[in-house]
Amino acid sequence: MVRFRWNKNNILSFVDSHIIDYPTPINLNYAWSFGSAAGLCLVIQIISGIFLAMHYTPHVDLAFASVEHIMRDVNNGWLIRYIHANGASMFFIVVYCHMFRGMYYGSYMMPRQILWCSGVIIFLLMMATAFMGYVLPWGQMSFWGATVITNLFSAIPFVGQAIVEWLWGGFSVGNATLNRFFSLHYLMPFLIAGFTIIHLSLLHKDGSNNPLGINTNVETVPFYPYFYVKDLFAFFILLLAFSAFVFFAPNMLGHPDNYIPANPLVTPAHIVPEWYFLPFYAILRSIPDKLGGVIAMVSAILVLLLLPFINTSVIRSTKFRPIFGLFLWIWAVNFLLLGWVGQKPVESPFVEVGCFCTVYYFLFLLFIIPTIGFHEDRMYFSK
Repeated sequence: MVRFRWNKNNILSFVDSHIIDYPTPINLNYAWSFGSAAGLCLVIQIISGIFLAMHYTPHVDLAFASVEHIMRDVNNGWLIRYIHANGASMFFIVVYCHMFRGMYYGSYMMPRQILWCSGVIIFLLMMATAFMGYVLPWGQMSFWGATVITNLFSAIPFVGQAIVEWLWGGFSVGNATLNRFFSLHYLMPFLIAGFTIIHLSLLHKDGSNNPLGINTNVETVPFYPYFYVKDLFAFFILLLAFSAFVFFAPNMLGHPDNYIPANPLVTPAHIVPEWYFLPFYAILRSIPDKLGGVIAMVSAILVLLLLPFINTSVIRSTKFRPIFGLFLWIWAVNFLLLGWVGQKPVESPFVEVGCFCTVYYFLFLLFIIPTIGFHEDRMYFSK
């Protein structure tokens, strides 16, 4: 087969070495397409967001009306808004799958510790961006979600209330808050794109992991055309599912209260964030103390940064770690259960289920992973 090569003196040689001829382990499966799919979602979000920003008005008296204007009066505005709103959900679905694939195949282990940590930082930036975007439609759930979540900073001793008022730009969620959130929501996707480039640079520095978790520096093939085709197929499946939501169930993943204009005098019966925050919201509610709940919720994300350093196993792939695989799948189901609990009222039995799931969430990451790794090393490598 005749392969096209860029002139090495040309600036496009970068594309040749990092995309076209990038050496890829020969045994990668479709699970490795989640990373590329996440990149596609980021591009969709940035482009659709730019078009929405042209018609959105960040003012408490006009924000809700401007969203309705986009939906009703702007040419194809309804399509752009539904793409952006459902695109956020697709982005999180793909990223959650990408992270689980990394845990399943041990992509957080040496020498890819910094690569994993950069991915967790991108996840944190995504959550911050999504939260601020959720506030912008200025519906009931937007307003009260912003009020509840920003109020969590008041749990910080001594400086908490000052931080809350600084975030609000006053003594309550208002016009200054909306302006700040809009500005940051517009800018942060570009920051995510920058960290994504760093993430890819680290990936190409350390090389891709593979389903067997072994070094395959010899058994590699060029990314194009072999895995380029796999990624295209993954894009097709993603866009098919994405289109099904946009055209047939655009409001399925949203909350109906957000179609009611924000009213500071009327509190919704049940305040919940977007679905992708629900597991961490459930962890927050599982701790009866406000400060303890905030610490637990933040720790639930930051503990992922410790994963490469508390792991004690030298075996990467779960294919060769059946006991670890069993606990990992239980943890995944436990995470989904936390998401289910997060949307339920704070009452029995949901409180007890949330407490149990929270305990297992941290137990698995902080105790079960290093313990199983220690015993595996003793079993397989001790003389």
